[in-house]
Amino acid sequence: MSAAISVSGRRVECAEDQSILEAFLRAGVWMPNSCNQGTCGTCKLQVLCGEVDHRDSPLETLTADERASGLALACQARPLVETEVALHGSEMGRTTHVLRDLTATVVGVEDIARDTRRILLGLEEPLAFSAGQYVELLVPGTAERRPYSLANTAEEDKVLELHVRRVPGGVASEWLFGPVAVGDRVEVCGPLGDFHVPDADDDEGEPMVLIGGGTGLAPLLGIARTALARHPDRTAVLYYGVRTEADLYDTDRLAELAERYRGFSFVTVLSRETRPGHRGGYAPDAFVEDIASARGWSGWLCGSPALVEAGVKAFKRRRMAPRLIHREKFEPATPRPALAEIYQEPPG
Repeated sequence: MSAAISVSGRRVECAEDQSILEAFLRAGVWMPNSCNQGTCGTCKLQVLCGEVDHRDSPLETLTADERASGLALACQARPLVETEVALHGSEMGRTTHVLRDLTATVVGVEDIARDTRRILLGLEEPLAFSAGQYVELLVPGTAERRPYSLANTAEEDKVLELHVRRVPGGVASEWLFGPVAVGDRVEVCGPLGDFHVPDADDDEGEPMVLIGGGTGLAPLLGIARTALARHPDRTAVLYYGVRTEADLYDTDRLAELAERYRGFSFVTVLSRETRPGHRGGYAPDAFVEDIASARGWSGWLCGSPALVEAGVKAFKRRRMAPRLIHREKFEPATPRPALAEIYQEPPG
């Protein structure tokens, strides 16, 4: 049975099997969202009246006291009766792209680094999204969905580019590094996430620094290319951290960007070996070494939780305004390994 849900005067029907977040996004109503697994808390909202079922909301993200005070996770909760909610510290009226279900065709499969593949998905009709967002894939033969960031710009809306890291024993990895083949059909849902470039009218062309670990490079490629196309003279520095040289990919694309835009540069950082032409250590530390002050800059972080947390600290250390720090954590679908093991290794 469906139930109506409203926020700031916008009212939509929420199906019995839908989350509050999904119902709003499919109706084109913006709500903050990131992991959509209940682990980040980005979509936390206040229930003003009505009643919700919290379903699988983790207690670590939404405590018993928060539930008692009327808070809920939009990505998990379902309304049981007509319900009104309010967002905390967020502005309604933001533009958003309608969440859609599409059937895509695999048009490219390419090994680009150790345990890393590029998957290209062709669409019969364009998908409207903002550079930096992600889509979810339904793993064939299962009910499992896995999120993958888009490496595309918004203009590249007919062939979606995904960068996939192998995760031993992972449901999606077993498919994407196994039987997947050109011509296969796959169900796609998107776009999702608030990690994306601002609207063109809101992009002031400020200097920017981007830090990515492993396949966290994917959305940064779309973001950097979009930002530079809008303001070709802007300063932009990208730090790309992996374990070893064998884990690097798409440095040729980065070199092409550096040749095309005089204000763009990139630094590759290896944490497990020393090789000519690459820095040693960790990407956030390299940024701190290079940039004396990032006041007035915007910062973009994508990778494992440990990398993102270290990057936020590095940005604040260099006086970047918190409101200009954008982050996308790749939350693992399985329990986290030791912090040192995931510092630059987002899950695939």
